[in-house]
Amino acid sequence: MVVIRLSRGGAKARPFYNIVVADKRNRRDGRFIERIGFYNPLAKGGEEPLRIAQDRLTYWTGVGAEPSDTVARLVKQAAAKAAA
Repeated sequence: MVVIRLSRGGAKARPFYNIVVADKRNRRDGRFIERIGFYNPLAKGGEEPLRIAQDRLTYWTGVGAEPSDTVARLVKQAAAKAAA
């Protein structure tokens, strides 16, 4: 099964997450198929906190990839920002 989930990067106490498409059996920070965006929970000032390639997200969900709960929440948040 293919999932869309967060892969953690950054330093200790400075998390940075890549939004990746990966096989469910692979580790959280391990091998992935494609990177479709990022999430920076500590973004300040002019930094961009969230970016998702909507066309790639649509493609992967169309072929059966399931987003994790957190990614689903972030996608909803990004859609609300885009609409506003």
